[in-house]
Amino acid sequence: MLHRCCLLTCLCLVPLLAPAQSYTDRIYGRVVTQEGDTFEGLIRWDKNEASWVDLLNGSKTTRSGDRRRRTIEIFGIEVVEYEEGGSSGSRISGVRFGHLERLENTGSNRALLTLRSGQRVEFRGGSTDIGNDVREIIVEDPARGEVELRWRNIDAIDFRPTRDAATSRYGPRLFGTLTTRNGYAFTGYICWDVDEVLAQDILDGEDENGYDRKIPFGTIARIERESRRSSRVLLRSGDVMVLRGSNDVNDENRGILVLDPYLGQVQVDWDTFEAVTFSEPDFPITYNDFFGSGLLKGTVVTRDGQTYTGVIRWDDDEAYAWELLNGELDGLEFDIEFAFVREIERLSSRAARVFLRDGRSFDLRDSNDVNDENDGIFVTLADGSEVKIDWDDFERVRFDKP
Repeated sequence: MLHRCCLLTCLCLVPLLAPAQSYTDRIYGRVVTQEGDTFEGLIRWDKNEASWVDLLNGSKTTRSGDRRRRTIEIFGIEVVEYEEGGSSGSRISGVRFGHLERLENTGSNRALLTLRSGQRVEFRGGSTDIGNDVREIIVEDPARGEVELRWRNIDAIDFRPTRDAATSRYGPRLFGTLTTRNGYAFTGYICWDVDEVLAQDILDGEDENGYDRKIPFGTIARIERESRRSSRVLLRSGDVMVLRGSNDVNDENRGILVLDPYLGQVQVDWDTFEAVTFSEPDFPITYNDFFGSGLLKGTVVTRDGQTYTGVIRWDDDEAYAWELLNGELDGLEFDIEFAFVREIERLSSRAARVFLRDGRSFDLRDSNDVNDENDGIFVTLADGSEVKIDWDDFERVRFDKP
């Protein structure tokens, strides 16, 4: 979770200045290679992760030696058993880079993560963020120059606060406010076409005169969806053009991500997208702003009025505040960090209302986190016993503040 100073909820069009060259919100670390070389500097991961709020995605597994949990039924009574060692399988997961202390390459498709809380988690592939499918890892080392690494080159990375003097030839991380065609607005770090994230990244398209245009994102003030096949682009210079003919500016766009510092990640598809206005963050999110990665705790209320208070494991999977709750709403895909969730209320067998700590709420569906495909809400009580609440019996949960 982050120390919250200010949350932007809207952005009016005002004269825009060139972005201040602040890099304290960029990922920074010391990389040791398999060959024994060391590089330290700003890190760009898999092309589209460059800030502390960005997500490292993968499949979460249980480390060998942890307790393995299984549920069996005896004469109609559900019993939870634990066995030492083994693994409880894997689930799609993600964690924001700001929670990471160390990453170790433990194989062609897996990594051992050490969180700043001291917790150790194994991630496997399942995205291009872990393993040999990682497209590139760029380190801007001011002493040794820029280096582009592959997964096979990495031995370990120690993450640390970004140096105040850090600079980058790629420019600062993109930031702004995105609005949707159905009236939602999200402010945060922007990832365009699930690819471009820095000021010197390029927006491609063909203008009205048939010219191929390659426009650095740092020169763009605003992008509007013009139609299914085109976009209107307003430059900081005041020039306006309509571009087409590229997945950057039409419905072949793979999605626009907003890394909302006080929510997590929202992915917006082209049909839902209306516009994005680029700006500077009032308070860049630094490595020192991250905390709240401990166990989930709170009180669960059932539909028949029973209450259970203790340590919570959601969907028999998410047990820590750094983990993500998934769901969809009106063309939006949400990955909400549990640290920002104040309460979840069951709306029906297919949906739930999620209340954030900043006062926002969203009615989410189409995920086993928020419907009757949920594998159960488990509460470990003060006496050490564990209670399972099925979705049909669940009414609401209120989480303690991390």
